[in-house]
Amino acid sequence: MDKGSKIYIAGHTGLVGSALLRELKKDGYTNIIIKTREELDLVSKIEVDKFFLEEKPEYVFLAAAKVGGIVANGTYPADFIRDNLMIESNVIDSAYKNKVKKLLFLGSSCIYPKDAPQPIKEEYLLRGELEPTNKAYAVAKIAGIVMCQSYNKQYGTNFISVMPTNLYGENDNFDLESSHVLPAMIRKFDDAKKNNSKEVVLWGTGSPKREFLYVDDLANACVFLMNYYDNVEIINIGTGEDLSILELANTIKNCIGFNGDISWDSSKPDGTPRKLLDISKIKSLGWSPKTNLIDGINRTYSWYKDNI
Repeated sequence: MDKGSKIYIAGHTGLVGSALLRELKKDGYTNIIIKTREELDLVSKIEVDKFFLEEKPEYVFLAAAKVGGIVANGTYPADFIRDNLMIESNVIDSAYKNKVKKLLFLGSSCIYPKDAPQPIKEEYLLRGELEPTNKAYAVAKIAGIVMCQSYNKQYGTNFISVMPTNLYGENDNFDLESSHVLPAMIRKFDDAKKNNSKEVVLWGTGSPKREFLYVDDLANACVFLMNYYDNVEIINIGTGEDLSILELANTIKNCIGFNGDISWDSSKPDGTPRKLLDISKIKSLGWSPKTNLIDGINRTYSWYKDNI
């Protein structure tokens, strides 16, 4: 990409999209197209086709998606599969029709089998059963990957797909009904601290292990890959390190300064036992994450206090 290339970020108000906007501006890119959901409904094929025909972006970051944690995925599976299939189908097809030079599709680590060997290599895709708690979302994301690969094969497009691990950071969702585990913990511990509560109750057993990537590091990786990666095969983005949910809870508790106890509601689901990505492919290209977990949590908590 040149600094003046016309770049469209789909989903610029979300966690990933807003980080991409910050990264591109920081790197000196000056011709960035953004549209709010009210200005452009990506679920509408008519609106998406009209937008691409008029704007003719050269590069597209497809970060728009309907996302949520275990509660949201379990409660609204039809919404998750329908909206995500429609968004990615509309944007990918319009990108092809309007001769976009390159598109980067944001997948998710939940595409991998529930019992995949650890750390998870890219080639483990479609080699086992998916985690039931987010199956609808995962299937939609897998469809997006295959769609990009299929358009590349049939039409000669340059559409790449990246698989980020669990993300967190500025502009995250802190709603307890629909958020992921890390922002939900920040909300719970902060509320407990403000209310002088004696304990915080968390879901599950605390035993599953997860990997967490600060979203600004993901944005940096995406811009890097847009410039230097043209392979049809998916590529993982993560830290290569994980920790238990119990360890995460204690880390967040200490960062926030909550002095009470933690109790675990084991009647609630744990989800996948472990999910750690193998990031050897992207590291071999020369990229690695820059933000450690404690620094990332502190930055996220600081943003939360100022904005929520």
